[in-house]
Amino acid sequence: MPAIISAENIGKCYIISHNKPREELRFNELLSEWGRSACRRLRHPLSPNTEKVDLEEFWALRGLDFRINRGDRVGIIGRNGSGKSTLLKILSRITSPSEGRINLRGRVASLLEVGTGFHPELTGRENIYLNGAILGMTQQEIRKKFDEIVDFSGVERFLDTPVKRYSSGMYVRLAFAVAAHLEPEILLIDEVLAVGDMEFQKKCLGKMQDISRGEGRTILFVSHNMNAVRSLCNRGIVLEKGRQVMDGNDNVEACIERYFGSAGHAGQCCWENDGTLSNPYFTPLSLQVLDAEKRPIGNTLYAEDPYWVEIRFKVEEANPSLYFDVQLSVGETPLFAASPRMVHEHYAVHKGENRVEFRIPPDLLNTQNYRLNLRAFLPQIGELLQRRTKNPPEIELPIELRRKYSFTPGNQESQYLQPEFQWNID
Repeated sequence: MPAIISAENIGKCYIISHNKPREELRFNELLSEWGRSACRRLRHPLSPNTEKVDLEEFWALRGLDFRINRGDRVGIIGRNGSGKSTLLKILSRITSPSEGRINLRGRVASLLEVGTGFHPELTGRENIYLNGAILGMTQQEIRKKFDEIVDFSGVERFLDTPVKRYSSGMYVRLAFAVAAHLEPEILLIDEVLAVGDMEFQKKCLGKMQDISRGEGRTILFVSHNMNAVRSLCNRGIVLEKGRQVMDGNDNVEACIERYFGSAGHAGQCCWENDGTLSNPYFTPLSLQVLDAEKRPIGNTLYAEDPYWVEIRFKVEEANPSLYFDVQLSVGETPLFAASPRMVHEHYAVHKGENRVEFRIPPDLLNTQNYRLNLRAFLPQIGELLQRRTKNPPEIELPIELRRKYSFTPGNQESQYLQPEFQWNID
């Protein structure tokens, strides 16, 4: 039987400009640029623009080869920036590969980010029919599935409301319900499910298992939640820096171990500025996770151990209004943020290099892949660190548990935090 998805030497290249974006230029810099441009046009009105632009080739994906059979449930695993979302965009035909080719045999439905394929001005009801038509279904086929979609999404009360007024959770509920019930042969799911609440995530995983095992449809699932990957997928593909480093046919556990091994070594638990981030009010130098003795951590992180988070940064212009924190998240779900201003109200940074650290207590985290990212704000300017940069100040923390429960709670592994409470039992 031919593979439902086959990829041969897939690569995707982007051209990156290192010139300062116009939106980041100050007013006096914009005036100077406008003046220089006007003078060039007056002196040489017919000559082309010869201004030098610093460009770089960036390969988001390179050399991917794989075959996926009908009914496979494949977890696409990798750190941020490894090329997972780019691969799904190529598979869903949002973008085309720069080299190689992909063969798809069947209708594709994708859920890559909140609101994909929805028109904001149309109601939920109208968007269900619109998505069905995009998938090539007749009105009769859509009408047959309509009640199931609405019941699964739980947004019946707002069905005739334009979706631009939906919350992100409602958006995802309806988008997933449409993608899962309109019978595509291939279903592509990105980390977008992390927007939904825990109950809805479990409901989605159950639905994906039903449509894959019972109806033989193929699923490609991108997630940083390894427990969700374990429960759903029968196969994994591991990406690192745009390269395919492992294809675990019928062995998703081996892929998860490879991922933890690559993401958990000491080098990956330390972020350092490579010179691409600079701001006179706040320039991050490093973000590092250390063990209880403040040493670089090893391959495995356990929830039972305490950890220190060290932040080093410098400022050229000290501003008492500067606020910075470190946020802990799972996927796109923030759990908490830690800032010295929360404890020391009058804390202020000083000109030059600064160093602060805080302690994550033991028995707080659960078996998850967490993300730590550094943020900085000034009231008169706004956010100083953009996550869209090439090297954002963030690191991943894959956490495991030493203790093994003698029972299996229903949703133990899907919980983001698992603190150990003190109990008094009579």
